[in-house]
Amino acid sequence: MNRVELSLADKAVSIFFNQQQVVQLFVEQQAITFEEQHNGILATIDGQALAVNTEQLPQGLLGIAVNGAELQWLEVSTETPKEKRSLFGLAALGLKLFKSAKVVKAALAGASVAGYAWLFSWQFALMLVACLVVHEYGHVRAMRYFGIKTKGIYLIPFVGGLAVSDDKITTRWQDVVISLMGPAFGLITSILGVVLYYATEMEIFAGVAVLSALLNLFNLLPILPLDGGHVLKSISFSMRSWVGLLACMAGVLFGLWISYTFGLILLVIFILIGSFEILIEWRGRNYSHLLPLDRYGQVVSAIMYIVVITGHVAVMMHFADSENPILSLPMKILSS
Repeated sequence: MNRVELSLADKAVSIFFNQQQVVQLFVEQQAITFEEQHNGILATIDGQALAVNTEQLPQGLLGIAVNGAELQWLEVSTETPKEKRSLFGLAALGLKLFKSAKVVKAALAGASVAGYAWLFSWQFALMLVACLVVHEYGHVRAMRYFGIKTKGIYLIPFVGGLAVSDDKITTRWQDVVISLMGPAFGLITSILGVVLYYATEMEIFAGVAVLSALLNLFNLLPILPLDGGHVLKSISFSMRSWVGLLACMAGVLFGLWISYTFGLILLVIFILIGSFEILIEWRGRNYSHLLPLDRYGQVVSAIMYIVVITGHVAVMMHFADSENPILSLPMKILSS
């Protein structure tokens, strides 16, 4: 996906195109409709007619005409820009190089269970791994919904999990949905745990509900490379590139404050990785292949984000007054 930018009626116009045709048209980062013609498209912007001719697009020329004037041919590139990978993307690429993916997955899963069992107990280890798998499965399902090929789920001992894809996303909306589906599936796990707890009166199900809520709420922090950070990045960079930079940097400062308050050294490592991702996003802002969210998409994304957060907080609040210190601990941490 490539784009060319121009000014029309004192407004910034972005034309997104591939090797054959115009794909999308944005005015002030808001998507607008256009009429497809046999040799291009025709759109009206503040009373002015914009014609885009794609007949010579395979030869690297894009024709632009305003209000029926003579076509002006622009030299454009039809090659897909090379995507710069974040450190997490490089790690995912390394995992793809293994020929025996199933063996690697089984080995990592076994190491994760063994590691968590060594630190806590085997019951806690199984609950934690189950919550991680459900969370990552939510990401995988969202990727498949958008037609993105996946390699599956890899559990990383003492870090968490990773849903690995073969393809790259093409829109900010895909980034939002894929990021939120992990915590959303985790919310289903929490609600199911609450239901089973009241049906059986076994506290292990309440433990699953609370643990899943805590893990997914942590993942929803607006810090890259966590899921909440991806939602924040997609919404803010769809508004303006400088808004995205400021919002993501605010997330970095917020994450450092949380790390200092609770002594979360691992979170500091995540923040450092996320900072590189912010830098890459900022440097590539002028040739990003990702279609931005329109105003409606920004609002819907923010609402979805808030709803998922509210659901996890509600589960934790439900057990806030429990006599079991483990069940009430997450809410105490949240309210401290």
